[in-house]
Amino acid sequence: MTDAVLVPELCRLPARELAALIRRRALSSREVLSAFLQQVDALNPRFNAIVSRVEREQVLAEADAADAAVARGDALGALHGLPQAIKDTAPVRGMRSTFGSPLFADHLPAADAIMVERMRAAGAVLVGALNMDEFAYGFTTENSHYGPSRNPRDLSRTAGGSSGGCGAAVAAGQVPVTLGSDTNGSIRVPSSLCGVWGLKPTFGRLSRRGSFPFVASLDHLGPFARSVEDLAATYDALQGPDPADPGCHAARVQPALEQIGHSLSGLRIGALGGYFEDHAGPAARRALACAAEVLHATPGVAWPDAALARAAAFVTSAAEGGALHLPTLRERAAEYEPLSVDRFIAGALQPAEWYVRAQRFRRLYRERVNALFADWDVLLAPATPVQATVIGAETFALNGADMPTRPSMGLLTQPVSYAGCPVVAAPLWPDGLQKLPIGVQVIAAPWREDLALRVARALEASGVAVSPVAGI
Repeated sequence: MTDAVLVPELCRLPARELAALIRRRALSSREVLSAFLQQVDALNPRFNAIVSRVEREQVLAEADAADAAVARGDALGALHGLPQAIKDTAPVRGMRSTFGSPLFADHLPAADAIMVERMRAAGAVLVGALNMDEFAYGFTTENSHYGPSRNPRDLSRTAGGSSGGCGAAVAAGQVPVTLGSDTNGSIRVPSSLCGVWGLKPTFGRLSRRGSFPFVASLDHLGPFARSVEDLAATYDALQGPDPADPGCHAARVQPALEQIGHSLSGLRIGALGGYFEDHAGPAARRALACAAEVLHATPGVAWPDAALARAAAFVTSAAEGGALHLPTLRERAAEYEPLSVDRFIAGALQPAEWYVRAQRFRRLYRERVNALFADWDVLLAPATPVQATVIGAETFALNGADMPTRPSMGLLTQPVSYAGCPVVAAPLWPDGLQKLPIGVQVIAAPWREDLALRVARALEASGVAVSPVAGI
């Protein structure tokens, strides 16, 4: 590495800036990868974000190949020569992929999941798999088998879940972008608690082929980053129809990066009240008020049937998750995560009528939510009810009540997921940058990720929503 570039300084740079330096040959991909691998070596014992790693020799060989492509003048992807890590729910060829469970401790996939393929096609160099709640069932990444991921903003606190390793790795500067999954809030919760940007696209926007499912009718994949530009560039790289995945409904690529700098003039922006105010703590309310003030959002917008949607999301998640795992639970229940095995079993035993009713409600619910966007282009809501809780905390205080931690971190994300709307989680700092962050959800109508990202970029440009590197 050149003497002029120190490792911590390089690892603070946004992905797009690093990619530009590699394209200009001001830095080599080998230098960039070497710096980030050094960061992983130094920081991962503290944060436990990365649980499986690609062999160093393979990583550096891929970096050399990326440099050779630059030298030849080849067409380069948006993430060419950059390190990337992926939640352990997506298989990576030749690297242990456990899905957060010892049941797959020796699993070495023969092929990449399609999202891994697309990251590679964009030029990214995969360095490892990220910690998660077992089988994505949780909101804290307190994995009893592989240990908890620790929040880089405060090591005593949870990184959120189930994509906690994704949020922690980005916040700590171990990698500039990561790819996670979100069923009921598993991108937005870690983004909120770790102070990074996260995108849950429209349900059906990105292919999930090859990834281990949790709830097939609710699962989404999406990126984490420390800037909106990096978030949009990564999202664009992941887009594309996939006829082999019946759950992927995207017919074409709709690039978002080129639109994020457009004016907000004419956009109708509202801030949600009612349920989303009642279930938000003081810090979450302050963060929402700050974002709403910057964006001149109209307060008190009502979101229909939020409490019913959360209940239906619980029923749907438990039923599909339980049914998926029931054959294995019958033989190996003792090997499952102690924090979730009872919920899997209970879900498998739910009456089928509950699930049918939840799905019927979902159809009507989507219609009611979509009708909101006849009057609004973007809606704002808190992402989590409170800031990061201490690891091991069974409850947290919310407006005078004690709430169970693991299910309740999704209080504000589950109703939005159940409607399938795209959401950007924006990191705000209501108590200052030296304190804990908390996120705000920027919600748009289905298939309008561009609007959510445009509003998110405006929040970033205002300085109220930022994601500095922690732990370096």
